Amino acid sequence: MSSVNEDIGIRLRKVRGAHDLSQRALARRTGVSNAMISLIENGRSNPSIGMLRQILDGIPMSMAEFFALDIEDEQKVFFDSDELREIGSRTISYRQVGVDLQARKLQMLHERYAPGADTGQTLLQHEAEEAGLIISGHLEVTVGETTRLLGPGDAYLFDSRIPHRFRNPGRIECVLVSACTPPSF
Repeated sequence: MSSVNEDIGIRLRKVRGAHDLSQRALARRTGVSNAMISLIENGRSNPSIGMLRQILDGIPMSMAEFFALDIEDEQKVFFDSDELREIGSRTISYRQVGVDLQARKLQMLHERYAPGADTGQTLLQHEAEEAGLIISGHLEVTVGETTRLLGPGDAYLFDSRIPHRFRNPGRIECVLVSACTPPSF
């Protein structure tokens, strides 16, 4: 169970992230030091109502909206299989651990590629690092100019800024677990 300080800190970090503000940018908008914002977000300082109002005015957000936010997912540690969020398509299933990753630094997926599934001719590219471990089936992974067919127990790890592609050339479904940091939305 979280303390009041942790609850306010988690909420503030979530709101700040949702508005794409750094701690420094929020500090500039509010006149509250970024060190104080950091202390609040880390649950090490409990702001007065006046200070919290000053911070929220810089977003802008009312106190009622702030305390009405659902922060359960950010505090949640364990997820049942049916709680993984599907963010994929018909032929490629990406079941994500956690719902709102705005304040998270890691995205973890349980992936399933149907036979013939492909991320497309246009190679993917984004600011992150990603890794994956094949559980069953086979997955053809292209990173830059290199292509390799991976099977059960094989893995990959690369800088996602390098153009890449995933394809299941086999006749059976490919299942893998992957991670991406920071999350790719």
